[in-house]
Order: sequence, then C-alpha cells, then structure tokens
Amino acid sequence: MLALTQRCVQCLSAVRHTRITLQLNTAVTRCCSTVQGEVRVRFAPSPTGFLHLGGLRTALYNYIFAKKYAGSFILRLEDTDQSRLVPGAAESIEDMLEWAGIPPDESPRQGGSAGPYLQSQRLDLYRQTAQQLVESGHAYYCFCSPQRLDLLKKEALRSGQTPRYDNRCRHLKAQQVQEKLDQGLTHVIRFRLGEGVEPFQDMVFGWNHHEVAQVEGDPVVIKADGFPTYHLANIVDDHYMGISHVLRGSEWLISTSKHLLMYSALGWKPPTFGHLPLLMNKDGSKLSKRQGDIFIQSFQRDGILPEALLDITTNCGSGFNNNQIGRTIDELISEFNPSKITTHSALLDLDKLPEFNRIHLKHRVEDEKQCCSLIKDLQEQIQQAFAAEIPDKEVLHEDYIRRVLHLRKGHISSVKELVSPSYSYLWVRPSVSSQQVAALTAEAQHIASLVLKLISERGDELAVDRLNKDLKTLAKQSKATKYREVMKLLRLTLSGLQQGPSVAEMMVSLGPTEISHRFHKLLSLSETG
Repeated sequence: MLALTQRCVQCLSAVRHTRITLQLNTAVTRCCSTVQGEVRVRFAPSPTGFLHLGGLRTALYNYIFAKKYAGSFILRLEDTDQSRLVPGAAESIEDMLEWAGIPPDESPRQGGSAGPYLQSQRLDLYRQTAQQLVESGHAYYCFCSPQRLDLLKKEALRSGQTPRYDNRCRHLKAQQVQEKLDQGLTHVIRFRLGEGVEPFQDMVFGWNHHEVAQVEGDPVVIKADGFPTYHLANIVDDHYMGISHVLRGSEWLISTSKHLLMYSALGWKPPTFGHLPLLMNKDGSKLSKRQGDIFIQSFQRDGILPEALLDITTNCGSGFNNNQIGRTIDELISEFNPSKITTHSALLDLDKLPEFNRIHLKHRVEDEKQCCSLIKDLQEQIQQAFAAEIPDKEVLHEDYIRRVLHLRKGHISSVKELVSPSYSYLWVRPSVSSQQVAALTAEAQHIASLVLKLISERGDELAVDRLNKDLKTLAKQSKATKYREVMKLLRLTLSGLQQGPSVAEMMVSLGPTEISHRFHKLLSLSETG
C-alpha cells in the first residue's frame, strides 16, 4: 500500500470533461508516495484484438512498477466478451510482451498460484460473488427485455438526455422475482448503486470521486449469457489475485467510484489506484486501433527493436527522474518515480522512432551477445533476399557480418536496411558496364592497377582512416582524372552505386580478397572496352 509522505504537489485535473467531482475546489492534491508491503500489479487486456502501443505502454508501466518494488507483474486476459474474441489474439498478446522484454511473472502461459488467468475459466467465482451481492441486497435480478432497454435509450436521446437504465426491476418484490425465475425468464443481475460515494486518492489524479448513482442507472454485473461484465470481473479478480495497485488508463477513472462501491458491498479492501494519462498522437488526436501501424506485431515485422519501442513510449510521457533517449529497461526501472507521473496526455511522435531504433541498434551491436543475435537474424535475411545471387558463402560468415555491423552502427536505423538495394553490394557483386566506366575516366585500367597495388601492400590490415589518406595519395597518381572522378570510379567498382558509405568504409567492409576480385573485373572490363 502507499504510505503518504509529507511532500505533496498540486496539479490541475486533466479530466474536466468528465463528471468527476474534485475535492479542494479546482485543485487536486496528489501526494508523493512510498510503497510498502507486497506489490502485485496486473495488465488485463481483452483478446478482442492484438496488442498495440497504448496497451504496451500500460503493460510497461505496470512491469517497471513491479520490478522497482520487487513485486510481481501479472497478465490476466479478460475474455468474457466471447462474441468479439479474435482468434490468436490471446497467444499473441503474451508473445509480444515476451518479445518486448517485459514478460509476466504469472499468466495463462506461465501459470501461477492465483490462476486461472483467463476470465472465461473463472465464471463460477463471478457467479458466486454476484449471488452474494443479491443475497445481501446489493444486487438484484433484472428481467427487462432488450426491446424495452432500446426504447429507454431512444427516448432519452430524443429528449436530449444521456441514456441510462431507470432501475425498474430494483423495486420488484421477492415473490415477483421468484415467479419470473420459475418461469425461466431471461435475466441479468444488476448492482444497486448507492449515494454518498467516498472520495479516493488516485496516485496520479489525486483526491476525487464520482457520484455515479446521479448520472447512471444500476450497471449489469452478470449478463444474460452468464458471463460477467468488466465491472464485476475486474474487482473479483483483483481481490482474489491479491492485486495491490491498479495502474490503468485514465479512461477508467470515472468508473473507479462504481468499483469502490462494489468493494464496499463485498466487504473487501480495495487496491491503490493510479490512472495513467492517455497516449495520443503528436497532434493530440486519439491513438486508434484502426491505425494499422500501431500494433506491436507490425513494429516487430518492420525491424523495430523492442527496447526502442519501450524507450519512445516512456520518453514522450512522465514518471521518471530523467528523460533522455537511449534508456534500457534496467535504466527505466531505476529511474522510475510514480510521483512524477503527470495528468497530461503523452504525445507520441512516431516520426522519431527511427532515431530511437538507430541508437538502440548501436547498443546491440556493441554488446557481444546481442550482436551474435543480430548476425543470425541478418544471415537469414540475406539468404531470403538474395539466395542464388550470393557468389561466395563468405558473405554469410559471422566475422564478415560482424565487421559490417560495426562499421554501419550509428548510421542505420534497422538491420533490414542492410538487405535493401543500397547495401546489396555487401552480399552480391555489382554489375558495371564499360560505358559507365568510360563516362568517368579513360584511366580506369591505370587506377585499378593502383588500387590492386595498394591492397597488396596493405594486406589484411585495412582501416578507414588510413585508407582515406591512401586514397587521396592514390588519386594524385592519375594523370588526367580529378580526385572526385577517381572516388566515383572506385565507388562504382565496389558497389555499382553513386552514393553510400565512404569508399574507404566500403573497402574495409568488403575486405582485400573481394576488393581485388572487383578491381580485377574492372581491369578486364577496361581491356575489352
């Protein structure tokens, strides 16, 4: 639980458009906190879709909160809306959390002492709890037909009011209820909302409460199909799973008072709540699932590193002592400070993602273990992209690919770039015509001989800085070709391209044997030309 310290901060509410009644007039008092006792947090998505950036960010804040305080991070799948379940989504959500480097300690896959972790496997528990609420007078059977509820909604909209249930079945006598049950009439169970909601202190938004009974009808807690609604299932699961802190999106802030009424009705101690500000597009518009590029699988497919995604989603938000690009998960955990989470929405600029990826890719290349993983990945991509075109299996050798990665680190944003046409010269020999050579110089044969002589003298000891100096000296030995044209010829011979890395870097990447092969080809081309 959270023990309040003496230092508090004042922050303005970011939920002016909701019907939340704020204490202390318009200011929210939010107290910085320290955490005591066992920490258990959960990420509870619905497998009605695949994991997207907004969900990943919620999972990440829960994960780093748990690890900051030596607690447990739990994945629970809220699959009670059976009609909207997407095949494969449940497995994919856990796959993506593992890929992102924030694996749950307890989950449908991992198991755990508080399972099962699929709500569809906990139905008896929800029904027992709902029956307990009915017997204590805090809930009741509702027999209103869908047609009646639809008429209520249409009438409310016609008169300019917010649709709400009129609590009609709340007033049925016990005998009437029993008669309807005996007749086998379709029914739901509704929770009886009470007046005088106690204010609660949110970790982010401070003191607030919502007089839910004044603006809403009694909510359904068990649907006609016997499945629970979110409102019941989430508090039952949080209670029985021993959840200490609920960190979720701020869209659930106005529902918290309703949930607290249920906790009170059941005589349970609620967890501490913290509502995270929403993740938005850089222009302030809502991050929508309809944006195909916000799903984690699409980032994975595009070569984005998980640590880059974690970095950019926290960098645009709050909750850290420092905010800098390039942080690892361990650094995020170390620098995390819940009291620094603000109520302002986090504006995500995905145009900056390549820069985040570039920095984290550089870190991976510099880490030997992670570099080996990159090499294996690149080997597969090279074979897929070029297959039969590869002239020499040496290009798939670990040492060769490692050299390429170290030379290009800091310049590329994704390993996938290295199998693009701009870098194909690293894996397949370019095709160069005599016309292309003749357009640059009539001294191609002479220049090729100079390069071959240089490589012979240098042997295997090739270094970019030294070669840059050597190439300037070499260019001066041509009779009528300027330095610029000499470099264009060397680049063309090495890569078949007019631009790219420096000529010296190309040479170091390819190595003396391949350089010699390509310049011998230039010699023969010049002779036949």
